[in-house]
Amino acid sequence: MLGRTLQEVSAALKQGQITPVELCQKCLSLIKKTKFLNAYITISEEVALKQAEESEKRYKKGHSLGALDGIPVAVKDNFSTSGIETTCASNMLKGYVPPYNATVVQRLLDQGAVLMGKTNLDEFAMGALGSDTGGSTRNPAAHCGIVGFKPSYGLVSRHGLIPLVNSMDVPGILTRCVDDAATVLGVLAGHDPKDSTTIQDPGKPFMLSSLTDVSKLCIGIPKEYLVPELSSEVRSFWSKAANLFESEGAKVIEVSLPHTSYSIVCYHVLCTSEVASNMARFDGLEYGHRCDIDVSTEAMYAATRREGFNDVVRGRILAGNFFLLKENYANYFIKAQKVRRLIANDFVNVFNSGVDVLLTPTTLSEAVPYLEFIKEDNRTRSAQDDIFTQAVNMAGLPAVSVPVALSNQGLPVGLQFIGRAFCDQQLLTVAKWFEKQVQFPVIHLQELMDDCSSVFEIEKLASVSLKQ
Repeated sequence: MLGRTLQEVSAALKQGQITPVELCQKCLSLIKKTKFLNAYITISEEVALKQAEESEKRYKKGHSLGALDGIPVAVKDNFSTSGIETTCASNMLKGYVPPYNATVVQRLLDQGAVLMGKTNLDEFAMGALGSDTGGSTRNPAAHCGIVGFKPSYGLVSRHGLIPLVNSMDVPGILTRCVDDAATVLGVLAGHDPKDSTTIQDPGKPFMLSSLTDVSKLCIGIPKEYLVPELSSEVRSFWSKAANLFESEGAKVIEVSLPHTSYSIVCYHVLCTSEVASNMARFDGLEYGHRCDIDVSTEAMYAATRREGFNDVVRGRILAGNFFLLKENYANYFIKAQKVRRLIANDFVNVFNSGVDVLLTPTTLSEAVPYLEFIKEDNRTRSAQDDIFTQAVNMAGLPAVSVPVALSNQGLPVGLQFIGRAFCDQQLLTVAKWFEKQVQFPVIHLQELMDDCSSVFEIEKLASVSLKQ
């Protein structure tokens, strides 16, 4: 049951093949068995079981709230959850329990979803999954063989999402298939009076039709994304995907996004600048961690932030404040904003030329083994991972990573589709067609667990390999 899609599990719940409580218990059991993966910061077992019991009562009365009723969900630990600790994986917020739910969390709960807990992330989401600032749902999705969807900026409320980069942060969706992502989007999308950046009419519901004819589609292949660092395997899968569309009658053309080469530097300047601004609120006065030093206010500030933030966060704050200095503001921040506009205009020009969807790699290569991963510093890894994804956030466009195949090492590889702003439904419809054509092999959880047990020592992470 745990290996099925959201729609399959929802149907099983309605047919009585399994109860919400039984499903919840199965998930909790798996979470406990995989504790050594460090996937969860907080497991909300009591809350989840209570929610599952309420869902079960509704099913018995025939009053299901919808497709998400009784469905287990996990929320990244930078989304506020009422009564449940929200830490952003930082000592700065250790023990912080929000008095309210993020809008997206509340909308999930209103539809009967069962909250299993809060998942792990890099501190303050500086390179993690579940919210998407520069690729943080699409990159892990590509490495894990699942669908990672970043909605258009403004389609889903950011209220209650502890901010990293306000102008780029978007609540992301990770699911087993494209249809499931559309189902969740239908619940989350919509205007929120608590978030002025959300649009008034999102065009719900997001029900995907089955696309059978792609002959009227124009697929763009950005030539700037064919970089030397791209692995030969990913390049081959990318080429085969383009050929697949072409063989089915779609028009596939090479397009240019001329300012792509500036996007990484531009993103770094804007990201660190907004990080520096957002992290200023964590000063030890109102909430969060506070050191014991009371020599002076300045000493308390410094010690609190030194103890509360890790090296990566402090480094980005330092860089951001440098870019925002009066003498540097025009040369760095303002120029980066201008380049951001050029990057966004590149996408506008391509889509105005008749292109419906862009097809690109999601990552440079398959997931690297853990022992190699830990040898790299955060800055190098982030720059490599985000090379194909961060420009989309700067332009506010929707994008989705879809698993395409397993590499020679048995590890998943994903490709990215990018759509026009607020044409999320069209984008997901195309992605659904592609997903159906490639028939990515299902990775069974039990087989993965069997593999893990022979590779891991309890509480010690070494390396993981997925086998078909």
